[in-house]
Amino acid sequence: MRPNRLKALWREGKPAAVGWLMTADPYVVEAMASAGFDGLVLDMQHGMGIGVDRAVACLQAISSTETVPLVRVPWNDPVHIQYVLDAGAYGVIVPLVNSRDEAVKAAGACRYAPAGYRSVGPNRVRFYAGSDYFQHANDEVICLVMIEHVEAVGRVEEIASTPGIDGFYIGPSDLAVTMGLPPGMDNKDPRHVEACQRVLDVSAARGLVAGIHCGGAAEAARRFAQGFRFCPIASDIGLVISGAASAIMTLRQAQT
Repeated sequence: MRPNRLKALWREGKPAAVGWLMTADPYVVEAMASAGFDGLVLDMQHGMGIGVDRAVACLQAISSTETVPLVRVPWNDPVHIQYVLDAGAYGVIVPLVNSRDEAVKAAGACRYAPAGYRSVGPNRVRFYAGSDYFQHANDEVICLVMIEHVEAVGRVEEIASTPGIDGFYIGPSDLAVTMGLPPGMDNKDPRHVEACQRVLDVSAARGLVAGIHCGGAAEAARRFAQGFRFCPIASDIGLVISGAASAIMTLRQAQT
């Protein structure tokens, strides 16, 4: 089976340079994958128009490169998880996991028996990963569960005891809202900072990976220094918006 580059980096204690995909255009996805990211996350939860058909096309586009394809599924539902893994995703991010039972559900959908209950039927992934996919998938496929609620932070040690999860991915905006704070990334409120640190500390103690959604490369670099190892440094739509705005500003300044 093709090794999972992200897991190899994590075993070495290194962070992964990850990009985020909010659009469903395979050409854009292929361009992002060719830029040199360690991994790309296709966002089926909050991305624009990314259904299962487009997800498959985007996974195919990523597979022309060495970038590792991952998917944030729209919900903690085995149907979504099985579909994208069979189609070639090398990992999933599962939203809104607030208890150990919900983590068990997410992890089980990612693992073949006896470690889980994933149904055997890898379709496209056998071409991407190799004919021995079944024998190694339980070890190579990534399962990150999202911590997005203050109650989940309170249960993070219990959730961390779940067999089959590789770590946590903090959703800072939803976490902030459940604390009575406005949504946003890189929140400086002491309660939010403490909650994120707790998730990071529990991850480290359990030998798990901690990730957090970031607003850009500068924040990701600070988070890497803090100990997080899975942070998006840029998104496709963010790069389009910032690139377009920069070009317009350059032109306007030249005209003054």
